[in-house]
Amino acid sequence: MKIAVLFGGTSEERDVSIASAAQVIPALRALGHEVYAVDTATGRLSPAAEQGLLASRVAPTPPSTTAIEQMRARAINLSPEQFDIRATDVVFLALHGGAGEDGRIQSLLDLAGMPYTGSNHIASAAAMDKDLAKRLFRSADVPTADWLMAPAAAADVERLLGWPVVVKPSKQGSTVGLSVVRHADGLNAAIEAARAFDDEVMIEKFIPGREFTVGVLDTQALPVGEIFAPGEVFDYQSKYQQGGAREVFPADLPAAESQVLQGHALKAHRALKLGTYSRIDFRRDAQGRFWCLEANSLPGLTATSLLPQAAKAAGIDFPTLLERICKGAIKPR
Repeated sequence: MKIAVLFGGTSEERDVSIASAAQVIPALRALGHEVYAVDTATGRLSPAAEQGLLASRVAPTPPSTTAIEQMRARAINLSPEQFDIRATDVVFLALHGGAGEDGRIQSLLDLAGMPYTGSNHIASAAAMDKDLAKRLFRSADVPTADWLMAPAAAADVERLLGWPVVVKPSKQGSTVGLSVVRHADGLNAAIEAARAFDDEVMIEKFIPGREFTVGVLDTQALPVGEIFAPGEVFDYQSKYQQGGAREVFPADLPAAESQVLQGHALKAHRALKLGTYSRIDFRRDAQGRFWCLEANSLPGLTATSLLPQAAKAAGIDFPTLLERICKGAIKPR
């Protein structure tokens, strides 16, 4: 097949997307596919530019707001010819965050009639919007922590949620802009920090405990994984820096509890009408109850990403995972 891999972009998760593409592109070529590398911020790459960009590593922190704004300004001046991917059989979305994951790119590809990996534009938008996603989780009887949307008075937060709370942009990934707030006097500053990344800010009851993740592939739940992060949240640095966190697949859980988690993941996946694959994240509290944190419509495919680890635990190697993702894109939507 002729495959255009879209990656990079201008979201705060640009570096993560490049890291995913650095794994995906050579693996697809090794399978015999003809692959074009397309950075949605700079256009289709020459072999030399591709080699240089994909050799970069994920930095300990996301790109700065200034760097993102400068890249967006340059992207506006690109010509349509620099993005011409009409000759491809399928578009592989190795994008994370922003327009690459929230349905905007998917809408354009739908209008062009081009098959692409991941979920359609409606499902992508629903998964990215944490407020909407949590409402859909509850409609499907998937337990999720109580939350409020800013603005909210500290007294209301204390009464309805209690401290601590997690304050985060409603439409962001990779814990960008996320804070754990333990006292009322830190609430407003955390809201403003999150608002730098999104106009809508969520205030969510903090669930301490063990963290788990469940991948979904072709309507089947993959083995449950457990994440051991050095801090109280699985933050950007823990996710993408070597040695930042330890992940175990399959998780050390009784079979009955793993089945409960897998069932919740499938219900969350279906509630959001997600596509061929996704990843659903959970916390288990001290009482043994599971709480759904969020759904990822385009989970990472880096060397340390969770979905490839889950697939491997199910006996699915990385090239086979990519092949199944591509084949899923060609099915009628």
